[in-house]
Amino acid sequence: MDPRLSELKSWSVQQMDQLGENLSSEWRCDVVAGDASFRRYFRIVDGGNSWIIVDAPPEKEDSAPFVAVARQWQSYGVSVPEVLAEDLELGFMLLEDFGDEQLLPRLNPGSADTLYSQACDELMKIQRCEQQTGRTFPPYDIALLQREVELFRDWFLGELLVLTLDAEQQALLDNLFAGLIGSALQQPQVCVHRDFHSRNLMLCDDGRVGVIDFQDAVWGPVTYDLVSLLRDCYIAWPEADIDRWLQHYWQSLEAERPELINGTNIEQFRVWFDLMGMQRHLKAVGIFARLKIRDGKEGYLQDIPRTLSYLINVGARYPQFASVVTWLRSDVVPTMRASGIFNDDAMQRWLT
Repeated sequence: MDPRLSELKSWSVQQMDQLGENLSSEWRCDVVAGDASFRRYFRIVDGGNSWIIVDAPPEKEDSAPFVAVARQWQSYGVSVPEVLAEDLELGFMLLEDFGDEQLLPRLNPGSADTLYSQACDELMKIQRCEQQTGRTFPPYDIALLQREVELFRDWFLGELLVLTLDAEQQALLDNLFAGLIGSALQQPQVCVHRDFHSRNLMLCDDGRVGVIDFQDAVWGPVTYDLVSLLRDCYIAWPEADIDRWLQHYWQSLEAERPELINGTNIEQFRVWFDLMGMQRHLKAVGIFARLKIRDGKEGYLQDIPRTLSYLINVGARYPQFASVVTWLRSDVVPTMRASGIFNDDAMQRWLT
């Protein structure tokens, strides 16, 4: 028995009746794979038509930002699911169905140029979205950036690896965090999806790349979403490809948004990109550890070696991070191996 699902189904049928979508007696409701939140997704299928219905318990999930961002971004031409109906008090939504095909399994050396070009087109539209009276995006400010990087210290090092840091190691992390946050705050500020990667981009039946999971959008650094896409926690590419895609995006900014990057050159943009990625990967490693410990979701653990490898390899390019990179290699990675938590093949591939 699932009383909330029964209520969601009844509500959805009523909403579709009001939209003129009268379901036949053959309609069905299927489970759709969820995400790392408390939201649940289901698909109503009736003949050749389908819709997504969402259960987002209001005591655990605030759906108002999702609805507001979806409608604003749609007005800017971003390919987001149309919100057909919502009841924020109940925590129910009826959405356009973008299908099940994520970008991730379709990415390969032959398809990546085309698919990333499409994704970057959507990102350019997102970055054109403006703060509007009555609907402003929360700032990606120093407090939020700091809370995110502390997830690495608290959940990954402290809770998952059970490492006790001495004063010198704490200072290494403090200096790393300060440098990364300072770089993020220097950047031109735009609308930021905040989780723009291959599992939140869908290949729609009409050939569009659709954007989902955007409810945490903020106003922040111009490179954040780009590095989320190109240094994805779920798939890795040769650095030559990443640099080529980065240069292409930079050229698009030069051509379409010169006022945004006025006075900046590509070398500075690349530094911002690198350091922004380090901030994001600290956060992601901490979140993956928290999902395991707090929420019992173990699948994300095996993404930690790849994600940590970005942090180490990029950090090694910058002399100011040499000490923390040395410590990660000499202390943290061996502790990961000794823990038995991580797949040996993943550790060998990413953290040799």
